[in-house]
Amino acid sequence: MQRAQAARAEGNEGRARVCARRAAGVVANEYLMRQGVNTPGMTAMERLKLLQTWPDLPPETRDIIAHMLMRVDRDYSLPPDIDLVAEAQKLAE
Repeated sequence: MQRAQAARAEGNEGRARVCARRAAGVVANEYLMRQGVNTPGMTAMERLKLLQTWPDLPPETRDIIAHMLMRVDRDYSLPPDIDLVAEAQKLAE
């Protein structure tokens, strides 16, 4: 999360998104490990895709995961109402 915030402060939004997704992958890994699922060798995105299929996730968590998995458009942007850095922090909480 610190790297995501630092990248944003430097004006590098693309790097901030990458770091936020990686942080969300760490959170997903921790959650899955607590559920007895080991994910060695999986990328952050693969972990998020696996977590997305998890039963009984709150709707807000599902929305955050969907945003993390969303692809950028031709201009390398996401919709303006999506802030992956803030959402990664919510996921961690």
